[in-house]
This record gives sequence, structure tokens and C-alpha cells, in this order.
Amino acid sequence: MLAAGALALAATALAAGCGDPGDLRSAGATPTAVGPTRLWPDLPPASSPVGDYGEADTEEVEGVKVPGGDLHKVNPVAIVRAEVAANPDVYSGPDGLYKETVEALKDCGSEPKDCPVLKAYYRDFTGDGKDDLVVGIRMPEEQLAVRVYAMEKGHLTQIMGTSDAVLGVELAGRDLVVRAVSGIPGYEYRTAWSWDRHQRAMLPTRDEILRSSDAPRPKGARSQVPALTEGDPGAGPGPGETPGPTPTSAARPSADDRPDEGP
Repeated sequence: MLAAGALALAATALAAGCGDPGDLRSAGATPTAVGPTRLWPDLPPASSPVGDYGEADTEEVEGVKVPGGDLHKVNPVAIVRAEVAANPDVYSGPDGLYKETVEALKDCGSEPKDCPVLKAYYRDFTGDGKDDLVVGIRMPEEQLAVRVYAMEKGHLTQIMGTSDAVLGVELAGRDLVVRAVSGIPGYEYRTAWSWDRHQRAMLPTRDEILRSSDAPRPKGARSQVPALTEGDPGAGPGPGETPGPTPTSAARPSADDRPDEGP
């Protein structure tokens, strides 16, 4: 029996010796790190952009009263009309509107279905605890102007303005994401606008070109209705109402993918 026990102990020790003792093992040679290579190091850097993308452009809107500083109580049509009145000859750039759009503003009272100003949406972009206002304005050639307004030091101020051939507009956390048509089949542009406390404006903090989940449209067909177009055109919600956006079919993978919650 003693001999059998010794034999079993020896077999156990031998088996343990054949196993993995848990020591560190080499994974092979580590590849040499290669840093970025700067091309044309002697080329002087540019001092100004080629075109104006509209970033950091803000404008105070005069002639519109905001009761109690609550943007829910302001008709977005009144804001757009006030901006047109202040800039009657501006038809280009992030704040410009087509002449046809300016003319269509006259229908916002009598023929609301023909009003180019879409239903308002609200979100606190600036982080001051108060809702800011998102306005969409239909324009010819399948374009949509998107503007954001906030109360800055007691004044109604446009803190963002852009226009594009829009596929959809999304609220993702405190970002406003604009999905636009690109010139490359099967791809779209997605631009995330975020509040910048230094510039006191919303800036395009991320601009991407990604595969589009939307099927190609026949030539001449109208673009898809952006998320901001639901509801009665030109009619903002009543006091205390905070409508949420209807999600579009594609989610921006690099944006804040948290569930969309009301402000």
C-alpha cells in the first residue's frame, strides 16, 4: 500500500509539472511604434478659412418678446419674420432665406399648411437649465434651414444657423445632428453641432461622411421628410408642452446614443 501511495503521489507531481505554472510568457517581438509623418513641413499654415461655414455666428433677434424668458411661449414664425425684417436683403449664408421662402411666410397665418416654418422642438443645449428652441424652415431645391435660439443674458439670440439638403435632424443628448445628402452615392454627411461656452455659440464639433441607411432616391424625387417636420407647420406647442423628436432610421454611431429623453 505504501508503494502504491508513493506511485500515485509521483504521478500527481508529474502531471502538475506538465501543466501551465502561470508564469509570464513572451508574446513575440513588439512592433516598433511609428509616429505621424508631417508632409511638406516647410509649407506655411493658412491664416483664414476658404469659406464661411457659419460657425460661431450669433445674432440677437430684436422685436420679439419672450414672456418670462420662456421660449415655449414664443411663436417661431414671429422669430423668423423678425430676422427677415432685420435683414431684408440677405438671401445667402447660414442666415439667408430664399425669396420664395420669405414670400411664403405670409401664408403662416391664413394657410398654415403652406407655411415654411416647421413645428418647433426644444432642448437645453447650453446647459443653463432652460430649454432652447430649434426651428426648421423649408426652402426651395429640397433644402432645409435649421436654426437654434437661446436666451443669452436676457436677449433672444440665434446661436446656430445652417442650411443643407437635409435627410434628417436628430437630438442626441445636448448635440444637434444634421444628416445631409452627399455627392457620393450610398453615403451621407452627418454633422454634430454642440454648444461651446467660449464662443457662446453652437459649433460643428464633428463632421463625418458615412454609409447611408436610406435607399437611393430616384432622380428628381423629393428628399425624405426630416424629423423636424412632424406636426402642424408653423405652429409651436403651447406653454408647458415639450414635444420630443421622432427618431430617424439611422443612428449616428459616434454620437451620444443614450435614449432620447425629454428636456
